[in-house]
Amino acid sequence: MSMTSTRLAIMMFLQFFIWGGWFVTLGTFLAQNLGVSSGQIGMAFSTQSWGAIIAPFIIGLIADRYFNAERILVVLHLAGAALMFGLYRSQDFATFYPLVLLYMVLYMPTLALVNSVSFRQMSDPSRQFARIRVWGSIGWIVAGLAISFVFSWDSQQAIAAGMLRNTFLMCAIASLVLGVYSFTLPKTPPRATGATSLKEILGLDALRLLKDRNYTIFFVASILICIPLAFYYQNANPFLAEIGVTNPTGKMTLGQISEVLFMLLLPVFIHRFGIKKTLLLGMLAWALRYTLFAFGDAEGLVFMLLIGIALHGICYDFFFVSGQIYTDARAGERFQSSAQGMITLATYGVGMLIGFWVAGHITDYYVVDGGHDWQGIWLFPAAFALGVLVLFSLLFRDKKAQTSPAKAKQA
Repeated sequence: MSMTSTRLAIMMFLQFFIWGGWFVTLGTFLAQNLGVSSGQIGMAFSTQSWGAIIAPFIIGLIADRYFNAERILVVLHLAGAALMFGLYRSQDFATFYPLVLLYMVLYMPTLALVNSVSFRQMSDPSRQFARIRVWGSIGWIVAGLAISFVFSWDSQQAIAAGMLRNTFLMCAIASLVLGVYSFTLPKTPPRATGATSLKEILGLDALRLLKDRNYTIFFVASILICIPLAFYYQNANPFLAEIGVTNPTGKMTLGQISEVLFMLLLPVFIHRFGIKKTLLLGMLAWALRYTLFAFGDAEGLVFMLLIGIALHGICYDFFFVSGQIYTDARAGERFQSSAQGMITLATYGVGMLIGFWVAGHITDYYVVDGGHDWQGIWLFPAAFALGVLVLFSLLFRDKKAQTSPAKAKQA
């Protein structure tokens, strides 16, 4: 690995260590330590979506035109460290919610920025990006293993003692480290110049990608498939804890371990089978995962839950990471940051905002004495993902050349 690749890998590691270090256990913390309702838990998770909706405007206004992307990362992560420390000290939802909302407004743009910094150092992102992005998955894994097996913050005794809030302190420290480290990242100056309209200044010029029928279908599918994704983020950890699975956060890192393995296979799969089959396999994995969750349990059928968790590598890599690569190829050089911000809006913004709202209502509907009817909850996203798969299969036309930046510019 070259020195530049190593620097980018450390960036990705810290970026996703921060996110995985508090977001996975958020639902459990809010329910058991702050005693909030399912609706309020949905509100907290949906702050991710509001941040993603605002992200393209920050990226379009600043990163593509005025300031180096790596310097924006410095500011956002240092501010994030202060907000994360505020979350660590929060004692009620009235204090917690505005802080987490502001934090996610600052954090979500950094997802597009780290991609932009990475892509700008690569001659062939479709082959090279996966080797860098995989370190983000490793960061998420390390965070989960630390919570479950090093500190045991997610054990029933530790949760009862309020120890789960230490995840916010851990992530505040990591945010501070990444903010300082971002000073050392490769210089990524703005490329777009000469903006003459409000549309260009705000980064809405990336919407020109929607003139391509295939990209529009992909864009809509990205929004829809995030509805099932929201069920996983909001419910997986509380589900495992409620049915009695031990070390639930640690076991959920199986998903990121598989993400590492499939990330390495992704470039081969895209180049051999094309973008359509890659995306379809990702959607199929979502439907299968939730079916396994619906019929598994914490005793004799726990293997079904573990397989469902391990499918995360296919679910995430084969749809979301391949989608980032596809978007970069279609955008070309001039509006790479804007395009990454736009797909962030589609997935973590609009799609998951709807998804968290749906997941909250479905979860409330299946509340029973002593817990939830989890089979009913999980069958809904399984059926939904299968429906998106069928529609995408019928409407999207595969063009293998679309994953090659050089060929995309000629299209």
